[in-house]
Amino acid sequence: MRVRVRAFHPFPDPQRRTLLRAAACAVPALTASCSRGRDATVRLWAMGREGEVAGELLQEFERSSGIHVRVEQLPWSAAHEKLLTAFAGDTTPDLCQLGNTWLPELVALGALEMLGARVRASRVVDAHDYFSGIWETNTVEGDLYGVPWYIDTRLLFYRRDLLARAGFQAPPPNWGEWLQMLAAVKQSVGPDRYAILLPLNEFEPLLALALQQDEPLLRDGGRWGNFRSDGFRRALRFYLSMFERGFAPPATNNEIANVWNEFGRGYFSFYISGPWNIGEFKRRLPPELQDAWMTAPLPGPHGPGASIAGGSSLVVFRRSRNKDAAWRVVEYLGQPAAQRRLHALTGNLPPRRSTWNDPALAGDIHARAFFDQLERVRPAPQVPEWERIANEMRLVVERVVDGELAADRAPAELDARADRILEKRRWMLDRAQERMKTG
Repeated sequence: MRVRVRAFHPFPDPQRRTLLRAAACAVPALTASCSRGRDATVRLWAMGREGEVAGELLQEFERSSGIHVRVEQLPWSAAHEKLLTAFAGDTTPDLCQLGNTWLPELVALGALEMLGARVRASRVVDAHDYFSGIWETNTVEGDLYGVPWYIDTRLLFYRRDLLARAGFQAPPPNWGEWLQMLAAVKQSVGPDRYAILLPLNEFEPLLALALQQDEPLLRDGGRWGNFRSDGFRRALRFYLSMFERGFAPPATNNEIANVWNEFGRGYFSFYISGPWNIGEFKRRLPPELQDAWMTAPLPGPHGPGASIAGGSSLVVFRRSRNKDAAWRVVEYLGQPAAQRRLHALTGNLPPRRSTWNDPALAGDIHARAFFDQLERVRPAPQVPEWERIANEMRLVVERVVDGELAADRAPAELDARADRILEKRRWMLDRAQERMKTG
């Protein structure tokens, strides 16, 4: 699952909705309950697998609270458009599962309720118990708009048997040693196999390397691209070197017949991926290879490196008529017991450190690296346009790998594309500043 902006509102609320209505398709109005207290009905939108299990997770809550939760399942592929259409038509639910990269966009629209005061008053939601990088994805301009529900990040899956055959007994601690390992593995496996898979249709591996740098990916409050910075150039050079030296195949994952089978047969030995693949590798690799693979945090330039702060959060919509009841749902799903249950049903990783004391997680040798990595995650730029910019990053880098664009021209090309995407944002921010100056 997989967005972003500053919490300024350039248009009054009615005008924002009018602008969206012009682009949105008309939808039938959905009835929202006006009831309060123990007889309230709360509408929850949830996506994907989480939407399938949310009703089961909330059965005990409904029995004990008297609050009915009507779960409406949305496919991830349609969820973003559905949310914007619902905002334009004043049919948003009471609360929603929201990919944390989408949150700044809905904040910019004025669609979400601020939750800081509720968190401070809560005996359940303890901000200090959450991984700080994940918590930060829910904060825009210092205000909190969401509570993390589950988390996602990227790290190394690797074949430790093939690494040992190449002469190494532990995963790489930094970029320099990682390159040494990749070179040794490539020499060991031969010309028809590779050391690492970096699918060209995924921007996340390069993004993770870029987030390890000191310089931000956007500058001046998200007005301009910053891909010509020394930090991004360093990350890009390192990423491209794995293709240039033949460590990675110049392919998308659609060109790999089956990622799990190819990992099992040793077509590649390193793979940057997320927690869902723990279960996939356990299910798909044969028994004789179950001890041959392991996970490890991403190495950084000089030591342990940062990675992406991803996942989904729970948000309350500003126009909800049942905010108190909706907040009680957020609190319930935020309890460690509920998070453990979500992990058991879906494999999703919990955002609270205390939940990781559960034996099922503490005893999972493949999940341990994720706990370590989650202490070093960073959010992507919090602007609504980020996903479009990230897609341009993917397209430009694919052109470089395919030989259609010189590597030294890629940062300037990325800045130019990002600046075009951010043009409207700059105009809106400048207009907002002018209004503030003139009172």
